[in-house]
Amino acid sequence: MLSDILQIHVLFPWLLAMLFGIFVGATPGLTATMAVALIVPVSFYMPDPNTGLAMIIGVSFTAIFAGDIPATYLRIPGTPASAAATLDGHQLARQGKAGLSLRIDLICSCIGGIIGVALLMLIAPQLARFALRFSNYEYFWLAMFGLSMSAVVSSGNTRRGLLAAAIGMLMATVGLDIVSGAQRFTFGSHNLMGGLGVIPVMIGLFGVSEVIRSVMTGFNKDTQATDSSKGENTSLAAIIAIWKHKLTVLKAAIAGTLIGALPGAGADIAAWAAYGMEQRTSKKGEKFGTGEIAGVIAPTSANNAAVSGAWIPALVFGIPGDAVTAIVLGALMMYEIKPGPLIFQQNPEQVHSIFLLALFTQLLLLPCGYLGLKSFGYLLRLPRSMIMVAVLVFSVVGSYSLRNSVFDVYVMAVFGLVGYFLEAKRVPLAPLILGLILGPMVEENVRTGLIKSEGSILPFLNRPICTVLLLLLLLAFLGPSLYRKMRPKDSK
Repeated sequence: MLSDILQIHVLFPWLLAMLFGIFVGATPGLTATMAVALIVPVSFYMPDPNTGLAMIIGVSFTAIFAGDIPATYLRIPGTPASAAATLDGHQLARQGKAGLSLRIDLICSCIGGIIGVALLMLIAPQLARFALRFSNYEYFWLAMFGLSMSAVVSSGNTRRGLLAAAIGMLMATVGLDIVSGAQRFTFGSHNLMGGLGVIPVMIGLFGVSEVIRSVMTGFNKDTQATDSSKGENTSLAAIIAIWKHKLTVLKAAIAGTLIGALPGAGADIAAWAAYGMEQRTSKKGEKFGTGEIAGVIAPTSANNAAVSGAWIPALVFGIPGDAVTAIVLGALMMYEIKPGPLIFQQNPEQVHSIFLLALFTQLLLLPCGYLGLKSFGYLLRLPRSMIMVAVLVFSVVGSYSLRNSVFDVYVMAVFGLVGYFLEAKRVPLAPLILGLILGPMVEENVRTGLIKSEGSILPFLNRPICTVLLLLLLLAFLGPSLYRKMRPKDSK
């Protein structure tokens, strides 16, 4: 089995696909989903299914990791799952520790992925059965729990974080009504019928606003993401830092796998949930957002683990865990592989091949990711003014390429100004993106649930999983205040 995978005709396309994933993930506007969609047609020309599956699996994991590279250096998330890296990762870069942050990122992505694959191999059937228990009522509370993380990523200001999340949810209502199909807030523009694109909004808020800030401050050196602290940017320093936070890696990876196993949740929700969980339980929670190592470790360990988790419902029940595995399911059908409960009995060898490919992809991620880090690091040799011009060009290209729409470029520009204004008023941007992403999930599930229950809210409260999620939500808000009241007694 292993000898069939470690063949040159498998390894060579596999590595090329992973390098392609690094490129796509590091380019703002080009998502991991797009990378997988582009590689699937190429994989059909490979001589055997293992080669094609290796390419698809390799791209999905590397693109998720690579999205953290521009998020750390330039504060532009390469993928939605990398938005959390714009917080502590970018702050470390501004302190001259970009190399340290990204080396930690790379190693934790590998470790998180390995833990996720191990859980996929060990408990896939059990987790998939649990995920199937989620109905509209449970998904509503899951989305609300994700939104509660806006209080976590708001640098200690819960009210401003919730305000930003509310703005994001309001923007998510633009387009066609989920139930009736009526137009909402489109103002007669057909471009808004599909809603505001997450990618153009995200690029505008994080990327263009940074360009505007640089222009307004005259490209001050204190805003430059550099690698000035050479002694602290080694791989050994990264390994030592990870070892000090080994429990954070384990907790985040397990949480990421569990969230990834829930259909529709995805790596972006997993990253924010892990970040929020770590900040809520950390003794240095108030330092998150200022360059805290644990704030880098938690989301990057979770998002790659979530990619593995998404394969659990996909393989066992044929239900895609996210957009990437939805494309993968189509590819499996083309290879005449039928996911479902019987796949472990009828085609065990193919399942084991998928497991091994996912596992070895995590190991190959280290050299491929390191090459990506070194290549992107050359940007630091350029003057900041040139970097900002490149950021603006990539922002325009990334926004336009998604739907070949000039309107998306206008959206990006408008939200660049919005981002600059909000940050000037100390309103955090990350909760806004979270609200935009989770808003449709909240609305669809609450409205569908109310239709099912004929207007009764009781199913949202009395179902066991709903009750647990509601308690976790209350704990997320009340936990920090209770912890602060108890901490002085412990510190005496």
